[in-house]
Amino acid sequence: MEKITVNIPGSVSEIFVGREWETAGKLIPQSGVLIITDQNVHSIYGNRFPEFPVLIVQPGEQSKKLEVIGQLAERLLDAGIDRSGFLLGIGGGVVCDITGFLASVYMRGIRFGYVSTTLLSQVDASTGGKNGVNLGDSKNILGCFRQPEFVICDPVMLYTLSDEEYFSGLAELIKTGIIGDRLLFEKIEQNYNAIIGRDPELLSSLVSMAVNFKAAVVTEDERESGLRRILNFGHTFGHAIELSSSLAHGYAVASGMELAARFSCNKGLISVTDLERITGMLKSFNLLRDYHIPGDQVGRLILHDKKKAGGDIYFVLTEGIGKAVVEKMPAGTIVDFYLKYKAGK
Repeated sequence: MEKITVNIPGSVSEIFVGREWETAGKLIPQSGVLIITDQNVHSIYGNRFPEFPVLIVQPGEQSKKLEVIGQLAERLLDAGIDRSGFLLGIGGGVVCDITGFLASVYMRGIRFGYVSTTLLSQVDASTGGKNGVNLGDSKNILGCFRQPEFVICDPVMLYTLSDEEYFSGLAELIKTGIIGDRLLFEKIEQNYNAIIGRDPELLSSLVSMAVNFKAAVVTEDERESGLRRILNFGHTFGHAIELSSSLAHGYAVASGMELAARFSCNKGLISVTDLERITGMLKSFNLLRDYHIPGDQVGRLILHDKKKAGGDIYFVLTEGIGKAVVEKMPAGTIVDFYLKYKAGK
């Protein structure tokens, strides 16, 4: 088990990788706790939850909206939760987002922590203090920065994920290797069979590497004014693909990473060899799925990106495996690349 600490002015967040999830009961108060989870997680693990009231939401993005937050807040009031209360989110990225957002706004902020049940949330959503909900087709457009007190990442929980969920999370793990940890990328390359087999020891090591990198980035730039932007590699195209093609987040981001890597190669930032390594890895895990963004919708969807500044986008490119760079460019430049690339396929 490894403990990774995110030190932010005014808060400390501890991420436990490889710790048994049932030990969450030792990290929470003895009273005033409510648990938030979804139906899928509750059906598998609910009989082993700490003995506190449980609020259950529908699985999936449809629960990440203000209407659901309002309903949950009413349940907190009915349960007598006051400013000394504590929320424990047990689930994947959606549950973590909902829990963190609700805890951040309820009575102007109460304490919270996570048991992260999916690979996607272990390497990305549950670490870093971003809490958001969707507004229409704009992802995470309403949100805040606030750190959980703790996150437990138990690799044994990954056994119960569907293949779709598991490999969707693997895309974010690969992303971390591309943008900041060449050794992580190489370790994924070298352990294909163990990753397919969900080896818990290997997964603990990979998750620890990814979380250590993200913790370092977040500690330096919590509010995404500079360095933290690199964590959005693949997401400008990925969010547009997700909105237009209804792909799961990880698969959409995988295609977004392929496009960003090709854009980087087109600009002379990476070699064809590195491009082929990146696309080869994404293909080997069957992460590149068919998608279609209508040509007349690309610009609109790109400009839904929270990383925009007026008509410009802070776009993340790679200068080689293990190194990312952010370039502010007109949204039209990004759209032109996409349209030319798709026309040439």
